Amino acid sequence: MGLFWDLIQHSQISDQQSKTSSLEDRVNYLEIELRHTQELLVKTLKTLEETIGKDINGDGRVG
Repeated sequence: MGLFWDLIQHSQISDQQSKTSSLEDRVNYLEIELRHTQELLVKTLKTLEETIGKDINGDGRVG
């Protein structure tokens, strides 16, 4: 019975490690996507400010 229980625990640990690794990969991917989205937003805001000639984000500059 002890060997069987050890096998079950080992299987559960392996599954958990796989899920953790998978979760870490997803978090890493989402962090990269967030950074890209933020960069695109800044570029879009600069272009919009330059096009309309107004300070939209309140930083005291146009563009």
